[in-house]
Amino acid sequence: VQLQASGGGLVQAGGSLRLSCVASGSIFSINVMGWYRQAPGKQRELVGSITRGGSTNYADSVKGRFTISRDNAKNTVSTVYLQMNSLKPEDTAVYYCNAYGSGYAYWGQGTLVTVSS
Repeated sequence: VQLQASGGGLVQAGGSLRLSCVASGSIFSINVMGWYRQAPGKQRELVGSITRGGSTNYADSVKGRFTISRDNAKNTVSTVYLQMNSLKPEDTAVYYCNAYGSGYAYWGQGTLVTVSS
């Protein structure tokens, strides 16, 4: 599975960005896709995830501001979006797309999100 992420950039606090991640290859093996982020000097953390069945999960710090969605046929997940609203400077990080399935975890290249105050 290969993951291609896009959509990062520079935005002012309070603004919005949308990240996209497209999976290719053995996409029918994917059970969960999601986004992680890593800020300078901090560990990588889960931002949000969505399962093949459409169930979502979010970090407490982004609940109510970020929305993860998919653009796929029912019971598959190979393209996911992360709509980020009301962005805060503390959301500044490199965001990584992740996919998991059949016992393997796959990572896309990071995309930098910078939120200025």
